[in-house]
Amino acid sequence: MRAAVFFGPEQGLTVSNDVEIEPPHEEEVLVRLAYSGVCHSDYRVVRGEWDSALPIVLGHEGAGIVERVGRRVRDVSVGDHVILVWTANCRRCFWCTSGRPNLCEIVPTTSYLGVLHDGTTRLRLGSIPVYSYSGVGSFADYAVVPETGAVRIRPDMPLDKAALIGCAVATGVGACINTARVEAGTTALVVGCGGVGLAIVQGCKLSGAGRIIAADIVERKLAVARQLGATDVINARGVDLAEAARELTGGRGVDYAFEAIGNKATIEQIIDAIRPGGTAVVVGEAATGVRVELDPFLLADRERVVMGSSYGSIRPSIDFPRLVDLYMRGQLQLDGLVSRVRPLEEVQEAFDDMGIIAVERTVLRLGAG
Repeated sequence: MRAAVFFGPEQGLTVSNDVEIEPPHEEEVLVRLAYSGVCHSDYRVVRGEWDSALPIVLGHEGAGIVERVGRRVRDVSVGDHVILVWTANCRRCFWCTSGRPNLCEIVPTTSYLGVLHDGTTRLRLGSIPVYSYSGVGSFADYAVVPETGAVRIRPDMPLDKAALIGCAVATGVGACINTARVEAGTTALVVGCGGVGLAIVQGCKLSGAGRIIAADIVERKLAVARQLGATDVINARGVDLAEAARELTGGRGVDYAFEAIGNKATIEQIIDAIRPGGTAVVVGEAATGVRVELDPFLLADRERVVMGSSYGSIRPSIDFPRLVDLYMRGQLQLDGLVSRVRPLEEVQEAFDDMGIIAVERTVLRLGAG
């Protein structure tokens, strides 16, 4: 099959037609991919900011059609349209059984290492094993994933938009609804208006936030944020975000602040921007080794809360179909999140798009697209 294989920062990314893919094992699913979003998490690997097993097929935000299932698979069938999950869970551990499958205890030793639940990969390039990024590897025509890594959705959902739900949209909307549980009438600050940040804006709107302040350094992205529900925008270039947020809230600070970049400075700024008793949510994932500074007195004395949100605290089998329904009813806007659609052969150009700061999301068209 075709796949974009990353061999390391020095060798770069190569689209190969010679990657072999094994049939799915008894609790696995073979998916013919239609589209894959290109995410900054993949970009961090390409830039050497995150380590990964090598060689590896990148991509973790995909959607497609089930082509084959293992004999013990029950939740999906051949022909189903599915969204892929980059934290395919075990269903059995403490976190899964307590309703928090995004924190499944096996994920750090499976998805994070680019292997399936048995610790192996289904991909090879000649005699060399090839890993799948986040246990997905969606920059390819096909992917084999665990059964919990493929969530069935309604067939009338456009798969190019469905792919975005697999990471950016679930992460952003979920950070508001599931993690922070934003309350109606509150104020929220969203820092970073890429794919995840724009989804956070929409999550705040769906939660009924009364004032949604979007911050970025690109006017085009701020314009899109306003279209998607932001009531106020801040061009953060040369601006003290915390001070600007306080000016918009009568000097008090916002109830909720979300950081969707993974940057030391902006993470520190959202902590400073919240009111006493407010909540700062770190959604963006920073490069390895990044540390932030904070004043513990302000946490204790002013009861400020700092929390992380991993994958929007989602329950994929429940939340993915709900997000699809919201889109189909016109309550969740996904069309404006996609700036460009490229063929797989232009995957390197898709990464180059990330250097063009006016681009929201590039989507790759794959075999079933």
